[in-house]
Amino acid sequence: AGVATETIASDWLADQLHLSLARGDLAAIAQAIPAWRTGDLPRVRQLNDWVLQTRETSELRAQAEQMGRSLLDWLRNHDGANAAHIEACARMQPTYPVAFGLAASQTEADVRDCLLAYAFGWAENMVQAAIKSVPLGQSAGQRMLARLAHVIPAAVGSAMQLPDDERQAFSPMLAILSSQHETQYSRLFRS
Repeated sequence: AGVATETIASDWLADQLHLSLARGDLAAIAQAIPAWRTGDLPRVRQLNDWVLQTRETSELRAQAEQMGRSLLDWLRNHDGANAAHIEACARMQPTYPVAFGLAASQTEADVRDCLLAYAFGWAENMVQAAIKSVPLGQSAGQRMLARLAHVIPAAVGSAMQLPDDERQAFSPMLAILSSQHETQYSRLFRS
């Protein structure tokens, strides 16, 4: 994909943060958390359906669904979790963003803090993938993560302001690369 240096990888991830994650999954999570907290299950289903529709390849869809199921399994074993909401989520083929919204709704954390946690977790995973695939060293990874941590609050602020008709998941090159990756002969690690 032309990502061969720390600077290019860092810029690419910052673009993904602002142009994809903030406009898509973070915005959906920002709306899912209050929907779960108020028991607005039709709204939760609408958000989950939207997330499923944004996954442009079978690989990206399978990833969103598997991570959603795994988080839901974790929630089932968590004391104090809302069992009725967990079962409602299980019935809707949960995506990771919507399952994360459910998990976050079970806490007293405000929506912004939940989105900051989600985005930082995303950044850690993306930097680890860059370290392995570019390849880069651990020091480069730490610098990249620090740069992303600096811009995550702005991405979260943007995501919290997006209404439904401005949410989007438009990353054509990511979809093209994913379609190539899902038919690849071998992989470094499960994505």
